[in-house]
Amino acid sequence: MKIALVSPYDFSYPGGVARHITSLYHHFTLMGHEVKVIAPASGAIKEFGDSFIRIGKPFPFPASDSVIRISISMHLAPTIKEVLARENFDVIHFHEPFMPMLCSAILRFSHTVNIGTFHAAQGKPGYNWGRPITSWMLSRRARKLHGHIAVSKPAMDYISRYVPADYEIIPNGIDIQHFRPDVKPLEQYQDGKLNIVFMGRLEFRKGVNYLLNAYLEVKRQMPNTRLLICGPGTRLKKRYEKWVAQNRLEDVIFTGMVSHEDQPRYYRTADVFCAPATSRESFGLILLEAMATGRPIVATNIEGFANVITNSKEGLLVPPMNSQALAGALLTLLKNKEERLQMGQNGIITAQKYSWEDVSKRVMDYYEKIIERERQKRSSRWK
Repeated sequence: MKIALVSPYDFSYPGGVARHITSLYHHFTLMGHEVKVIAPASGAIKEFGDSFIRIGKPFPFPASDSVIRISISMHLAPTIKEVLARENFDVIHFHEPFMPMLCSAILRFSHTVNIGTFHAAQGKPGYNWGRPITSWMLSRRARKLHGHIAVSKPAMDYISRYVPADYEIIPNGIDIQHFRPDVKPLEQYQDGKLNIVFMGRLEFRKGVNYLLNAYLEVKRQMPNTRLLICGPGTRLKKRYEKWVAQNRLEDVIFTGMVSHEDQPRYYRTADVFCAPATSRESFGLILLEAMATGRPIVATNIEGFANVITNSKEGLLVPPMNSQALAGALLTLLKNKEERLQMGQNGIITAQKYSWEDVSKRVMDYYEKIIERERQKRSSRWK
């Protein structure tokens, strides 16, 4: 089967959709399929060789307390038509299929089986910008989508308000060979201090400001602790660093962006992994990655996180935007090594259910189901 995996987002910039597509690419290729990745990119993409097709130049735009990097060019049609005619895909799999501009444009010109995966649980553009024009455009594009996948129930609930359909819930997966409990932690942080680790982009909705306030109390009660904040974000990093200095808060380290290769080592360095997001998380991928390395979790009790973690089993869930509750949960685990170890073991077991081997097979089975359904539809029309 010849498959196109299409992302509207800058493939040079880290993100959950890019990781999702990359994992599908590798596992589908191992299955023997021919796979191409189509996306805008601001930098060189070497991982896929000739299997990466760059279309569009991405630009950053603020959206939903985050920043999306997408192409907004209105002149992609000639390139898209040439690529589709040359490649003759059996399936085109769009990730956020109505996101401007690349996914929406390819969907417009595609004449093969089109399948969409919806990752967002709230607030993504493409659905409610510029009404009524976007409502009319969404209706036209939605008719061209043959299969509908959501990565979680929150994602399904969100998109179904705009595009009612029969959705298949297929979660994100994790590479359990990459994120595993026998990875070595980072030596420079193995000095006897207990490490709290945050991993994610420095955006307001990720809740680092609440974590820093919580750490003030943690540090007061347990001086022998350290907070590692891992992730890109220049503007908020400077603001957070200034706040840390003003409050004379010691042992807070901003690592910047962490490579995919080093992420398991940072997870493994954590005595507690903390995800204090405020909202708009459709799926707790970072929680699963940390759990796969055997780390206990403290996270906010938002729907996307609560779908993958059970309170008091793999970790502790606390109300969002509540620094006091966050500090209390962190202190509970930091003071109880036995509980941390038990939750870490529970997390390893839970994470196994989300291996990319299983998830990619479920996606492929769904392709085959939709292809056969569309074939039968065409056959019945000729009778």
